[in-house]
Amino acid sequence: MRSWAFRIIVLLACLFGLEAGAVSASGARLGENGSVTRFVVDLSEPVAFQVKTLGDPDRAVLLLPEMRWSLSPGVGQDGLGIVKGFRVHVTELGSSVVLDLLAPASVDAFLLPPQDGAGSRLVLDLTPMASAAESGTAIASAQAAPAVAAVMVLPPPPMAKPRGKRLIVLDPGHGGVDPGAIGASGIYEKEITLAVALEMRRKLQATGRYSVLMTRSTDVFLPLDERVRVAREAEADLFVSIHADSLGSKNHRGGTVYTLSQTASDKEAEALAARENKADIIAGVNLLNQPKEVLSILIDLAQRESMNLSAQFAQILTVELRNRVAMNRNSHRFAGFRVLTAPDMPSVLVELGYLSNEKDEAVVRSRAGQAKFADALVDAVDRYFAAGRR
Repeated sequence: MRSWAFRIIVLLACLFGLEAGAVSASGARLGENGSVTRFVVDLSEPVAFQVKTLGDPDRAVLLLPEMRWSLSPGVGQDGLGIVKGFRVHVTELGSSVVLDLLAPASVDAFLLPPQDGAGSRLVLDLTPMASAAESGTAIASAQAAPAVAAVMVLPPPPMAKPRGKRLIVLDPGHGGVDPGAIGASGIYEKEITLAVALEMRRKLQATGRYSVLMTRSTDVFLPLDERVRVAREAEADLFVSIHADSLGSKNHRGGTVYTLSQTASDKEAEALAARENKADIIAGVNLLNQPKEVLSILIDLAQRESMNLSAQFAQILTVELRNRVAMNRNSHRFAGFRVLTAPDMPSVLVELGYLSNEKDEAVVRSRAGQAKFADALVDAVDRYFAAGRR
């Protein structure tokens, strides 16, 4: 699941690097010239930058170093040409601009020198792809220069080689000295999550389409970071953490699927970038000596891509679960669960229901109920990968 395009971004970061400075952006706007949509950022001085394109959904992403943004409220909400709109993401360590596209596009990126009283301008010309052959990822990279920018555009990646079975990692919550929630009958959450995960593993493997790894298959304690590490080292295609909640009220019931919240993503990206040992944070590439601006933006970009994939799977899974078991009215929610913060792995956390509710507890304890959860997961996984997701 480690994307070819993202490895290239990391390699380009290693080759070129990004230099931070007291740069400010005073404006950003869209223009149109025939079939070309132009995106312009007004800068106080030239900066190093990188551009990449992403699919599903189609986007162009502009990577920039630390800089100050002074944009008018609401800028980017209205689209033009092939661009539906754009948004700026800013952290203490770097920033990025994401342009949402109506279709795949090729990107020409360059810097214009100050002229006619205007400062430096960073320009992206986006042209709709004429054919599928052009839809490979194009990456433009530039070093800061007063008047010219060196641009590298890479050809489309080769056809993907046939790979083995998709790897699904199941993570039964709690375990060992950590019992988790306690049910109405006194049963522990750790017992329920393990039983459901084992049934999920059995049904996934029975399809012959998937390999399954469990973070724990017995009653043992496993720290949260260790659960994520196990999945990332195995290069999981999907990570599913399984839990069962409990409330003071016995009336609340229904399952919920969680994915990482935007706020949690920002905090985790910054925390990862701030750690002393930055090796192997993304895609197995050692980023130990990379400038903080490169590291933060790359982690942030990878995490947002994983968040998009996670949300897509969560939406599919909630539908499949709702067809079989009771679910909360707002059954797809966002939170900062630690096991969801891996930057390069789609991840969801499933709350099977409330053990404090007798009906929910009866469902998750029964073989029939556990089979329903497993069937929902198998169908959701099938639908997710059938759409061509990596």
